[in-house]
Amino acid sequence: MKKIVSTQNAPAAIGPYSQGVWSGELLFLSGQIPINPENGEMVDGDAAAQAEQVLKNIGAILASQGLTFRDVVKATVFSTDMGTFSGVNEVYGRYFKEEPPARSFVEVSALPKGALVEIEVVASRS
Repeated sequence: MKKIVSTQNAPAAIGPYSQGVWSGELLFLSGQIPINPENGEMVDGDAAAQAEQVLKNIGAILASQGLTFRDVVKATVFSTDMGTFSGVNEVYGRYFKEEPPARSFVEVSALPKGALVEIEVVASRS
């Protein structure tokens, strides 16, 4: 059985999807882009600055479910430029300090609202 997740501490979905969905002990988060949930605006700056907001949004959704970044078992990073890998990776590493999850880092041609970075994660309650 699935359970829909929603928190006002992260940006509302901008389409027909949920911020997250529980399926058993796994929480699947939709990809987060660098939208500030307080004003609904995209964060200015480079990919690293955008990754910071994206990870704050992910943290807010995780926290709403009693989880932390330590509970994340898989992450996928989407970037519009593989040249941003090291800057995004540096920010990412601050959130996943110990026992980081499995991860993919993929270059894509474009992201919603012109974002430079989008990250989706899967977390486990167990």
